[in-house]
Amino acid sequence: MPVSLAYLAIILIWSTTPLAIRWSTEGAGFAFSALARMLIGALVAAAILRVGRIGLPLHARARRAYMVGGIGLFGIMALTYWGARYVNSGLISVLFGLSPLMAGLLAACWLGEQSLTPARLGGTLLGAGGLALIFMPDGAASGANATAGMAALLVAVFISSASLVALKRISDDSPPLATTFGSLVVSLPLFGLLWLADGAALPTTLPSRTAAAIGYLGIFGSVIGFALYYYVIKHLEATRVALITLITPVMALLLGHLLNREEIGPQVMAGTGLILLGLVVHESGSWRPALGRLRSARS
Repeated sequence: MPVSLAYLAIILIWSTTPLAIRWSTEGAGFAFSALARMLIGALVAAAILRVGRIGLPLHARARRAYMVGGIGLFGIMALTYWGARYVNSGLISVLFGLSPLMAGLLAACWLGEQSLTPARLGGTLLGAGGLALIFMPDGAASGANATAGMAALLVAVFISSASLVALKRISDDSPPLATTFGSLVVSLPLFGLLWLADGAALPTTLPSRTAAAIGYLGIFGSVIGFALYYYVIKHLEATRVALITLITPVMALLLGHLLNREEIGPQVMAGTGLILLGLVVHESGSWRPALGRLRSARS
């Protein structure tokens, strides 16, 4: 598959994932929804591996990738599903837009990438300023639950960035779908324990929209999306992969507003704008190309 096509598919899937997560928890506990999604994903991935006769490498590097991917997947999704109950779906994507900034810092420290240029540091500061604006009074974090939800999502963003850099460092050459299946298998017992800790409750009735959202996330969000994600990781540098989150926040905000009637206040819009501007500056490598891109976008 061309890398550009995989890149576009990831953008479309990740733009719809936050709203699907919100819908998947309606009428079902967050732990049940997460476990059901991962179980569906593992079954679908196993079926594709079998039909496609794709091997599952078990050498040391592959096992490390499965372990890192699975533990990271659990941390990301457990915190995201818990926090999504208190945070608008569009804002979930905005917070994950900070991933390139975190990944750039981690890649510089961990992989030795020469990425801490003045422009990238400036972009990181802009992103931090946008985040602070969202957290300020009258922003999105109004109320104890909203603050806790956003804090959980920020930890999930950090885990996501750390997992991305760790997988890049491992440089496993296994098929992307095999990495996806291995990560799902590693994460399943952890999600099972989370469901037990949450009371092991089974929903008596499952709304059709909730069931559809869980199915969509299990197939596209867990299998196709992550397989393409691991595929792209192999062909692009860590910060370039994380650039996907520059586009998805805008699309996710619009989808949440149009399909879920989520309000987008001026302070959240301003904070989102600062985060996106920080991403543009961070990825441009210098201030002038970033300003040039903005001028071109306006004209």
